[in-house]
Amino acid sequence: MNKSTLSGIAIALCGIAVGLYLDGGKVGQMIQPTAALIVFGGTLGAVLVQFPFSIVMQASRHLKDVFFPAKDPASQLIDDLLRYALRARRNGLVSLDAELEFIEDPFLRRAMTLAVDGMRSPELRKSMEVEMDLIADKEELIPKVFEAAGGFAPTIGILGAVIGLIQVMQRLQSINEVGKGIAVAFVATIYGVGSANIFFLPCAGRAKMSMQRRQVLRELMLEGVTSIVDKVNPRVLEAKLAVYLINSAKAHNMKLAAK
Repeated sequence: MNKSTLSGIAIALCGIAVGLYLDGGKVGQMIQPTAALIVFGGTLGAVLVQFPFSIVMQASRHLKDVFFPAKDPASQLIDDLLRYALRARRNGLVSLDAELEFIEDPFLRRAMTLAVDGMRSPELRKSMEVEMDLIADKEELIPKVFEAAGGFAPTIGILGAVIGLIQVMQRLQSINEVGKGIAVAFVATIYGVGSANIFFLPCAGRAKMSMQRRQVLRELMLEGVTSIVDKVNPRVLEAKLAVYLINSAKAHNMKLAAK
């Protein structure tokens, strides 16, 4: 569980609720199903106009990684690559063919397959860097979906407020209902601005960080595989790959152990 993300949203919502209470309002006043339908339905429709349905679904599935991110696999990847390096050093690159079916990451499996097939490291690096760029281009669309939603939501919220005011104007004969109706109308604006700044835009930022880390991990994989092809000493390889670890202390210890 990403405690930072969940606690951040909770703090923001609690701050708004407490501020509303101190100003004499009630949280129940903010619960308006009609306003929610206008804002979130309109935002979803606008996003679907801009992006293909498959990209929107991919972005929605990525929310799991935003709130419940998996453990960073860099350490395990380094261990696997060092094991491959030791095996290749003892038995040759062809001996790694038996490992291919057990590699879960498609990028690493592809790079290892090219290595086992005898491709030289410059050609292997060039081929996999092209694939890295293609993957990065596709993944860049995921945070853009959330950014687009963050841009549309406030505008749709204003639209919802205007719709509400139109309904209020049609009931001017009942002056007691005018003030209440205006307050309800502006709830749509709160939904739009609030969802954009508390949810959509922060999720876009988290998604960008996740995509960048995935790209770094692919660089780690490529560096490891090309080093195996070049028959780099496993201890030297361990020191090279340690820089990709998020935990700097562990990376430092690995470097010292390699010396």
